Amino acid sequence: MAMCLGIVKSKKKTFLIASNCHPQTIDICQTRATGFDINVVVSAAKDFDYSSGDVCGVLVQYPGTEGEVLDYAEFVKDAHAHGVKVVMATDLLALTTLRPPGEIGADIAVGSAQREYKRLMPGRIIGVSVDSSGKPALRMAMQTREQHIRRDKATSNICTAQALLANMAAMYAVYHGPAGLKAIADRVHGLAGTFAHGLKKLGTVTVQELPYFDTVKITCADANAIAEEARKNEMNLRVVDANTITVAFDETTTLEDVDKLFKVFSGGKPVDFTAESIAPEVSSSIPPSLVRDSPYLTHPIFSMYHTEHELLRYLHKLQSKDLSLCHSMIPLGSCTMKLNATVEMMPVTDPKFANMHPFAPIDQAAGYHEMFDNLGDLLNTITGFDSFSLQPNAGASGEYAGLMVIRAYHKARGDHHRNVCIIPVSAHGTNPASAAMCGMKIVAVGTDAKGNINIEELRKAAEANKDNLSALMVTYPSTHGVYEEGIDEICRIIHENGGQVYMDGANMNAQVGLTSPGFIGADVCHLNLHKTFCIPHGGGGPGMGPIGVKKHLAPFLPSHPVIPTGGFPLPEKTDPLGSISAAPWGSALILPISYTYIAMMGSQGLTEASKIAILNANYMAKRLEKHYPVLFRGVNGTVAHEFIIDLRGFKATAGIEPEDVAKRLMDYGFHGPTMSWPVPGTLMIEPTESESKAELDRFCDALISIREEIAEVENGKADAHNNVLKGAPHPPQLLMGDAWTKPYSREYAAFPAAWLRGAKFWPTTCRVDNVYGDRNLICTLQQASQVAEEAAAATA
Repeated sequence: MAMCLGIVKSKKKTFLIASNCHPQTIDICQTRATGFDINVVVSAAKDFDYSSGDVCGVLVQYPGTEGEVLDYAEFVKDAHAHGVKVVMATDLLALTTLRPPGEIGADIAVGSAQREYKRLMPGRIIGVSVDSSGKPALRMAMQTREQHIRRDKATSNICTAQALLANMAAMYAVYHGPAGLKAIADRVHGLAGTFAHGLKKLGTVTVQELPYFDTVKITCADANAIAEEARKNEMNLRVVDANTITVAFDETTTLEDVDKLFKVFSGGKPVDFTAESIAPEVSSSIPPSLVRDSPYLTHPIFSMYHTEHELLRYLHKLQSKDLSLCHSMIPLGSCTMKLNATVEMMPVTDPKFANMHPFAPIDQAAGYHEMFDNLGDLLNTITGFDSFSLQPNAGASGEYAGLMVIRAYHKARGDHHRNVCIIPVSAHGTNPASAAMCGMKIVAVGTDAKGNINIEELRKAAEANKDNLSALMVTYPSTHGVYEEGIDEICRIIHENGGQVYMDGANMNAQVGLTSPGFIGADVCHLNLHKTFCIPHGGGGPGMGPIGVKKHLAPFLPSHPVIPTGGFPLPEKTDPLGSISAAPWGSALILPISYTYIAMMGSQGLTEASKIAILNANYMAKRLEKHYPVLFRGVNGTVAHEFIIDLRGFKATAGIEPEDVAKRLMDYGFHGPTMSWPVPGTLMIEPTESESKAELDRFCDALISIREEIAEVENGKADAHNNVLKGAPHPPQLLMGDAWTKPYSREYAAFPAAWLRGAKFWPTTCRVDNVYGDRNLICTLQQASQVAEEAAAATA
């Protein structure tokens, strides 16, 4: 929806949604539309009206929410004739059988993506670039920390994506391959067909005649009675209304399950046939015009690993390319890469958690709901808030949800005009993008020489906008890694001028047990459970960003159209906030990780963790200050849980950039810290409480050794353009090549520190060409020779 608006440059503000989309999809679009000032109209697709000339896009679902498969070919042509973009929400398994959205003419598919509008796509794109040896190299293109560069002009506020979950789905496709997936799809469709055929033989209900893939729609006299009978047989059916039921099948369904359904729909009476006996009579319900005949998953990887042993080896090969906490500390500032203990991870594989459907009836998920309640109470205690929503499933989603709660609160009080959001320039990069998505007008305030928010500038901004002030977005400790002494005064200033305080919870690892957002004066705060509370998130997921609020904001927390999330009665004439995520409690399966962590640590353990995280950061800052300037400190000369070292001077003295240092750290066996953010030309380091002094020293030793390498460039002992930093990283294929033309030795390139002799993590590529990757957005993996030829041609 946002892309459609961007494509027409916000000149058309109406978005049409087909009524046969999932209710949670419709609800999310309606929630998000308010921030963009989009007029959402929901109706049957056949009734879409383009006569206003104001329609930027339409959303249809394929197959529909009740299982119907419609031919959208003429619909798409009609939309395009009126200059309207078509978005199609789809089912990936169904597309192994059905004609895909791209062939029908859809402009954007949810579940896969067309490439024409790639520069307006939200989130991240992985493309193919080349390294300095001409070898293909995958890298994140365009959207790499895009929010921090474009701020409120960013295409999205996405920070943590669900990459781990996407990889699970990808490996499913790798293991089964195109033929295997087609077999699964045919079996699922066959089970649905057998069920529909059997119901027709029973004659007790009416089966929808439209084509379907995996979901059968049934009209009956009493849908609730049939659903109750199914529950007695441990099956949940979807009741659409009093006379309509839908039944969905998947790869876990068996013929025995279909027989149980026949018994349910016969009122418990014996059935004189079985699913197995009638299955041969069933034919596909999909018309020839909608049958897919084009190839898919054509990359060789999808046809190589079809046994468990082969897949195991492939996964281990991929794993060996990842530098993880198994190898060394990962000192990314603001990302809090701490220990994810094995015992915390155990519940994730428990079938009682893992096999629960997000829309399972509440009385069938009592254990989950007990955990939701307990976790919410624990988080309230930790943060000083009164209520929590567990729905936002990323930190950036939490930012958006928190601001929308503030927006709803103002509207309920009649303050519809309050739309100004004050954001310090030091705030996290997703903050301005989140505020823009909520339709807020952003007023930036600067920092003082010490990196703290300029309180007088903030006071003037708040007073100048007091009639329209909605919120302040603030991070504490600050993004610069210090405890701002004036944070309580900052909160008072905003409240005195009619605004609410949104606190970014990314730095909660320095607050837990020592202070809290509620105590400081914030009204709402999101928590990165995947940072402070131990959910693994390397590579971009999974994430959780629940929001805590003070009592006056609790009635405006996110709701859900399918499963009630509880909450409070809303004031009269108030529109509820609606859904932020498709599932009522976000990525609920990973919540046991944080719950286990908090329960095991207890109050004393959590407080101690915060203290150790702060101690570790200050120890590292003290060791490194003789070699690198430490950019910001608090009034006591200390930092919080992270700190920034300044590399800007080395560009003038040695031609060395932060990227050179980060890449050289790979040769030492470390992941680079956060680079050039929040201050360009710097590295931000966060050690967390999980690292021992020995590991902190090892990382400091690596940076000190790199400082000596920079000094060799500065004093002329090393070439300014051909030195060990500019050449980094040094993968085996470079070191073992027949020719070695560099002015430093292979041995020093590979083993600059003694500890590397015992265990060495080898980089897989040479320095990647960032400019080539951004200018040549290749989202499919080409042959190495083709990429090398294109790179050579581009250079020439």
